[in-house]
Amino acid sequence: MGSLDHQQPKLPIIDFTKQKLESADDWLSTRQQVVSALEEFGFFIAKCDKVSLQLHQEIFSLSKELFDLPTETKVLNTSDTPSLGYVGQVPSVPLFENLGIENATTTESVEKFTNLLWPSGNHHFSETVLSYAKLVSQLDQTVMKMVSESYAIEKHYKPLQESMSYLLKLNKYRPAKESERNIGIVPHTDKSFMTILHQNQVKGLEIKMKDEEWILIDLSPSSFLVMAGEAIMAWTNGRIEAPQHRVIMSEEEDRYSLGLFTFIRDLKIEVPEELIDEDHPLQFRPFDHYKYMHFIYSEEGRKSESPIKAFCGI
Repeated sequence: MGSLDHQQPKLPIIDFTKQKLESADDWLSTRQQVVSALEEFGFFIAKCDKVSLQLHQEIFSLSKELFDLPTETKVLNTSDTPSLGYVGQVPSVPLFENLGIENATTTESVEKFTNLLWPSGNHHFSETVLSYAKLVSQLDQTVMKMVSESYAIEKHYKPLQESMSYLLKLNKYRPAKESERNIGIVPHTDKSFMTILHQNQVKGLEIKMKDEEWILIDLSPSSFLVMAGEAIMAWTNGRIEAPQHRVIMSEEEDRYSLGLFTFIRDLKIEVPEELIDEDHPLQFRPFDHYKYMHFIYSEEGRKSESPIKAFCGI
């Protein structure tokens, strides 16, 4: 793998700062960049001023506080859906643990999570997390507005938007000990609709490009990795593909990251008829996002090379 300087220019970096989206022309040119990047790479880096440096520092400081809690406290974070609660102490990925906050843009869910882990309360945690999740979800909605406008499928996006649920995952990767492999998390594609990742200064996230090369992603405090999940791959009839990514721990300090994952509740995800034509025959049947999450962890799901195609492919 070459040095970062040689690789970084390949990556699509898109300016989402407020003044860049104020005029109609800026909106259209940014929209074009977004869709081109998602179609070509499955991701892009968004430069965005929604999250202040203070909020960035606070949420990573609180992440450390969260992971410093005893394991018996963290395992209280459970979910009806596989892998959306606490994940940790997994022999195949010993460096990794994370906690999930479902419906992270709602006060009720964030407070429920906070009170579960801090029974005496931690108002600063819930207030900071809620503020962060709401701001990052706005970036997701801007991106999705651009995608749906570009494909002229806004009427199909609107019901999905009303059924969206945001899962906030707080992740921690510790450095490998001498006898351990330095794999933080194995190569995978996200099962979400969209994912937005944010990290502290410790690098490690790599994405597999179409030429099979793994590229190290370097994110500043004001940049976010916006990445397609498998659900949007199905919804766009394969126009946008979910990229493979992994974490390799090569630095000597703990790496913290945050992921905001979009899921669709109570509504089947269905390819809009506008995206079906001779060049793009229908590839996916309508499917339930949460049933898909359960399928992934079934025997058939674990064995299949492409779980989404096994679940609802034609």
